[in-house]
Amino acid sequence: MGSPELTTTDLSTSRNTAASGRSSVIDSIWGCTGSTIQKDDLRKRITIPEYLRVAMREAIQNKDVDSVMRHYDMANAAGAEPPQPSESPIIVFINAKSGGRHGPELKARLQDLMGEEQVFDLSAVKPNEFVQYGLSCLEKFAALGDTCAKETREKIRVVAAGGDGTVGWVLGCLGELKRQDRDPVPPTGIIPLGTGNDLSRSFGWGGSFPFNWKTATKRILDRVANGPICHLDSWNLVISMPAGEAMETPYSLKTSDCASLDQELEIDGELPEKSSYYQGVFYNYFSIGMDAQVAYGFHHLRNEKPYLAQGPLSNKLIYSGYSCKQGWFFAPCSSDPGLRGLNNILRLYVKKVNSSKWEQVPIPSSVRSIVTLNLPSYGSGRNPWGNLKPEYLEKKGFVEAHADDGYIEIFGLKHGWHASMVMVELISAKHIAQASAIRFELRGGEWKEAYMQVDGEPWKQPMNKEFSTFVEIKRVPFQSAMVHGE
Repeated sequence: MGSPELTTTDLSTSRNTAASGRSSVIDSIWGCTGSTIQKDDLRKRITIPEYLRVAMREAIQNKDVDSVMRHYDMANAAGAEPPQPSESPIIVFINAKSGGRHGPELKARLQDLMGEEQVFDLSAVKPNEFVQYGLSCLEKFAALGDTCAKETREKIRVVAAGGDGTVGWVLGCLGELKRQDRDPVPPTGIIPLGTGNDLSRSFGWGGSFPFNWKTATKRILDRVANGPICHLDSWNLVISMPAGEAMETPYSLKTSDCASLDQELEIDGELPEKSSYYQGVFYNYFSIGMDAQVAYGFHHLRNEKPYLAQGPLSNKLIYSGYSCKQGWFFAPCSSDPGLRGLNNILRLYVKKVNSSKWEQVPIPSSVRSIVTLNLPSYGSGRNPWGNLKPEYLEKKGFVEAHADDGYIEIFGLKHGWHASMVMVELISAKHIAQASAIRFELRGGEWKEAYMQVDGEPWKQPMNKEFSTFVEIKRVPFQSAMVHGE
């Protein structure tokens, strides 16, 4: 019998818990409570038969599925005992550089709990290679009549051990299976090794790597094998800008020749003779403004002086200091136009709840950062949208926010002090809109550039005085399958 699926209401309840639970001590207690999980029993349940896991590994290394057919021939030879599939096959992707000193130790622990070939270090094997060659190997064996390979392919689940960037990378690659009509897409569980771990928090896997990680690792794998499946919206981001401007793009954005803007929304003004397009997918948030500028400066400082950032706590201290240095807290005293309200350079268009028509939404003059948020967890477990009362939702034309409802929340932050109050959840952020599609239009004027970030990856966006730059956000038509950790 398959694992149960969580409903939107079930997920909403867990989201509130995840957003408020931020203590690594609690995470550690979670790792050592409950019944004892026997190592041998767990290993038996999650270890993929040797001929399959070796064939998958070799297919990935050779980048050729046909080169591993001897494993199929030996396992299915006349007179050979038919191979038996494991009950709950699991594959792990680990960013061994995350989690400080725990990364390599966790990798060794995982390899001890299952077949060594089932644990992929992301520095050596990319998730897209697993999809292209590893899963294709199972599919080819299954098509030839191998029932063990068929059942393994149908049951396989994935663990992403890393930060939000690692989880998003894995989910994006697994999403290609849907585009290629290669169902089922394996559901994904998480071992949190990053700084914020907002995806992990939102799906019940905790906000930090547990202190008693050896015991917790067994419990996490057991939960991945048996946990209920829920779903996650993802959002396609398209940037259209005048051609010829140099831009240093984050990993999640790629140049695109086939991207285009929604033709239903007419563009007011002239278009450049030639445009450049960039495209990517995000799972948590996209933002424009001062928060992205602070993140951009922090990332560059960390890259220049990596010895300053030795773990989540030091990262957060440096980040806080850099926020003050960038003027996030003292911008009202500054005459620099780059530190004023976003309404000077930005227009916002949305398709609101239960509407298929584009409409312009005013941006408050006090807002210096706009965030579009898909999850209830932002900035290491905060919920800036807040838990809104039914009467307020009705008044604003909003619906209760869920990670799988097809809508994304848009809110504004005024300055550092306002953001600080929001982040300690004394107040909610400035609610701007809730939408199924968004378009931002930016025009430079005095601004030569704007700062943006997507799921923690910031960049500097060039702007043109004569022509607009557009950022359009639409929901990806299929959802990611997630294993819930609670």
